[in-house]
Amino acid sequence: MFYRENGQFKTSYQADQQIFPIAQDRWAVLLLLAFAFLVVPFIASEYLFFSILIPFLIMALAALGVNVLVGYCGQITLGSGAFMAVGAYGAYNFFVRFPGMPLVPAVLLGGLCATAFGVLFGLPSLRVKGLYLAVATLAAQFFSDWMFLRIKWLTNDSASGSVSVANLQVFGLPIQSPEAKYLFCLAFLVVMALLVKNLVRSAIGREWMAIRDMDVAAAVIGIRPMYAKLTAFAVSSFIVGVAGALWAFVYLGAWEPSAFNVDLSFKLLFMVIIGGLGSVMGSMFGAAFIVVLPIFLNQFLPWLGGLFGMSFSTATASHVELMIFGALIVWFLIVEPHGLAKLWSVGKQKLRLWPFPH
Repeated sequence: MFYRENGQFKTSYQADQQIFPIAQDRWAVLLLLAFAFLVVPFIASEYLFFSILIPFLIMALAALGVNVLVGYCGQITLGSGAFMAVGAYGAYNFFVRFPGMPLVPAVLLGGLCATAFGVLFGLPSLRVKGLYLAVATLAAQFFSDWMFLRIKWLTNDSASGSVSVANLQVFGLPIQSPEAKYLFCLAFLVVMALLVKNLVRSAIGREWMAIRDMDVAAAVIGIRPMYAKLTAFAVSSFIVGVAGALWAFVYLGAWEPSAFNVDLSFKLLFMVIIGGLGSVMGSMFGAAFIVVLPIFLNQFLPWLGGLFGMSFSTATASHVELMIFGALIVWFLIVEPHGLAKLWSVGKQKLRLWPFPH
């Protein structure tokens, strides 16, 4: 009964167009952000930071970028891992080749490198779509693997393509402790999520959704398919490239091209599908599902085996984990094809009526 908008009157266009029109939503988001920024760094353990929180934040950012392209513009991509790799290696080259390059500009410049790479491989979207476009973007994955293994200049003349970074700082403050890395990634996620939320509500966001729903009809009413599709690829690749730079610099520290293989591209696509297409919140739900579920199953299966007097080997536990993981993905697609964000939306609508039936 507390989740009602009774008495909350809108007296201006600005108030009517707020991201969170209900006051309870605004307060909930502010409290959640305050908890994430001010409380979590003091109560979370090192294991929680490196196993769950930091991977979740970076994967949520990458899934947000994929959702811009797949969820809002309807362009299927299987090259997200390649965009992350270009962002990581682009940021690395700016960071090591320009002495004194600050960390944040290096990360953003890595995102711009991924933008150029994404627009280049987004050109096939002007002529093909659906599975054909997915195969065309998959070429970006194989091209990036070849590029970072064969072109030694991109990896600072490393024979294996393996590189590393150290002594990360922002405004003179070291980014070495788990708490500092967590806050750094959290700041990027909050800023990018706010930008995407406003962008999809703007004119270009409506153009993306028109192209997604029916590109022929969108072209008839004056929307330029080339402009809409390539801007979606550019924005998506930039966000995914920034996430790749964070994944390499903050989480891995040292990496090689295989860290951004095609499995990562599929994983990001699964995050968007499970979390909910065309939803900023769905990107975060999907990332939480993909990151937390394997850790939960890894802890739960040995306990379940001990409960029934069975012992699981490491290989068996790994295979059972993959089976359960795949079954849950299929179950979600059947039961709720619109993802976890739809379940969240339905729950909020029911809460606005509770305890009354209608």
